[in-house]
Amino acid sequence: MMIVMKEGASPEQIDAVIARIESVGARAHPSRGELVTVIGAIGDREHVANLGLEGTEGVDHLVPILKPYKLASSQFKKGERTVLDVDGRRIGGPHFMTIAGPCTVESREQLLDTAHVVNDAGGQALRGGAYKPRTSPYSFQGLAEAGLRLLAEAKEETGLPIVTEVMDARDLDPVLEVADVIQLGARNMQNYTLLTELGRAGRPVLLKRGLSATLEELLMAAEYILKEGNEAVILCERGIRTFETAYRFTLDLMAVPVLKDLSHLPVVVDPSHAAGRRDLVGPLSLAAAAAGADGVIVETHPDPERAICDGPQAVRAEEFGDYLRQVEQVAAIAGKEMARV
Repeated sequence: MMIVMKEGASPEQIDAVIARIESVGARAHPSRGELVTVIGAIGDREHVANLGLEGTEGVDHLVPILKPYKLASSQFKKGERTVLDVDGRRIGGPHFMTIAGPCTVESREQLLDTAHVVNDAGGQALRGGAYKPRTSPYSFQGLAEAGLRLLAEAKEETGLPIVTEVMDARDLDPVLEVADVIQLGARNMQNYTLLTELGRAGRPVLLKRGLSATLEELLMAAEYILKEGNEAVILCERGIRTFETAYRFTLDLMAVPVLKDLSHLPVVVDPSHAAGRRDLVGPLSLAAAAAGADGVIVETHPDPERAICDGPQAVRAEEFGDYLRQVEQVAAIAGKEMARV
């Protein structure tokens, strides 16, 4: 349930409503706007329904949230979009963000070269995996903390905020020392223990849709993060598994407008993992921007033929600037602003 307070409701009135919600074992999630405070009451449906807040001093009206994902629901924000600030760059609402870099951190030269390419072209954030989930246990699993140190160096040189993945709660502390946005991969979308830890970490989370997950399951995963008090969640469509074998995954572009209808959270698209092929990354990126996505997370590499991981899907570094200009043009037509510093 969402409790909408009257304009000018006093702090004491707001605190009284929060205390009433917590008295029945539910959680209160206040969202304070310039004029109006909205309080989400999350908990047992019967207890929340019987709070008896109608007519309470300072309460304007109550809005039942029918979706199982309460805090992620568009109802919770009354049609407003969440806009996140990532080290001075914005994503969500009218703001479009391009996150780019190699699939995995391989070496100092590879990462720094790529970081400068992304920065010089106007990309807003650098992606790079220090920990990599791989289908084969014998494949390269990432440089771990050595990779994190290289990401920190890349940020120091270019000023780009860092997006990197965490796979295990035991690695969270060193990742938090470097990451401006923590990526949670498709295989961990329903790792509820890790989701809860990320909710308590207080750092923006880029949450990728699972290979066979429904949109409701994605939003319920986001709810695990939101309910711990972390409101900075970015949803990511990265392709789902279907019967089609002509490409790696099926990029579900319908998910973009549908998620933006169901939720207030920013939505980005990962064309690289969906396509698995460099020649498809550009068209899918343009389609994502046209569909209203709030950004893309794309792979680029200075020498894809020698990449340790996912070289065939990486945009060549020398072509990245042209790629980005095309994506930005379509995003602008869709009403987006580029997140410049």
